Amino acid sequence: MTRFCGSLLNSTYLYLAITLTSVVSANATPTDELLSQLNEQVVRVQVGLANGGYGVGSGVVVAQDQVVTNCHVVANAVSISVVKNGESYVVSAIKPDWHHDVCIIKVEGLNLPVSKIGTSKTLKYEQPVFTIGYPSFLPAPVSTFGFVKGLYPMDDSVVVRATSTFRLGDSGGGMFDENGYLVGIMTLKSPGRSAYYYNMPVEWVQALLKQPEQAISAKSSLPFWAVEEKQWPYFMRVVQPFQTEDWQSLNTLAKAWTKQEPNNSEAWFYLAAAEYATKNTLIAEDHLQKVVLMNAKNSQAIYYLGLIADANGKRIEALNDVALLDALDNAKASELKLAIGITN
Repeated sequence: MTRFCGSLLNSTYLYLAITLTSVVSANATPTDELLSQLNEQVVRVQVGLANGGYGVGSGVVVAQDQVVTNCHVVANAVSISVVKNGESYVVSAIKPDWHHDVCIIKVEGLNLPVSKIGTSKTLKYEQPVFTIGYPSFLPAPVSTFGFVKGLYPMDDSVVVRATSTFRLGDSGGGMFDENGYLVGIMTLKSPGRSAYYYNMPVEWVQALLKQPEQAISAKSSLPFWAVEEKQWPYFMRVVQPFQTEDWQSLNTLAKAWTKQEPNNSEAWFYLAAAEYATKNTLIAEDHLQKVVLMNAKNSQAIYYLGLIADANGKRIEALNDVALLDALDNAKASELKLAIGITN
């Protein structure tokens, strides 16, 4: 069987993306000089399978002769190679963290610049980020630009959702902050046209660097996102009911999430969204205010508060929410303007 970017497919979540990012504001775009430097740190990963199939992905140099990629890219491989600048290098060993879908592969003689590793835990909502990987079979790395939209606490770090997108072959590539520090590893997306793009945190990469090497034929296991849906983290489980407007299911999931993680602003946001949609506006408003107190840059919460303010005749309050969104998220600001009848 031919395999692209890994063999793990889930009925609801995919590990590859299908669209390029839309244009974002200029302050999210790194300089050509910085991009050129970072492109040298990102490689293509090629995998051979026992049945004659193959897989492709991306990787980032994180230490001398060590490249991080997604485990789903190299799972069940009989051979792994890294390609850069027309040269192919054989992978001799692997350090796997199958559960988190982060693997480090050893590449003797690679001699490429090493990425500066930042932190995922200190990222902020609406912070500009960009990704670099090797989509499909393009000969050169490709960049996409966007902003942080979600930070989901998990196992001593945070899974990062951002609008910087990725495509087939990008899995294992890098997400960088505006200063060129590696802050995430491109991994998976939710289904549908309005997909959520998730990046694994660099803290997991740093922990893995300290682990012993194994043979590339080491037995693999499923990552957290490829197990049964009922075992997924809540930040994955709420996406489909939210996007398909299954408000009853969303309400049930979000309530359970707030009980499990009472200090998670995302949990309270999804509960408020379900309450707003089912006309429990007063409760929704209270929970949205709670979200904003916990995270003043949650543009979705501010959008809903603007809708509620306008519906209650509080035009000035609604206009203030528009102004807040203008500074945070132009697309969401335009959406609110249209919803409350602002034409200029």
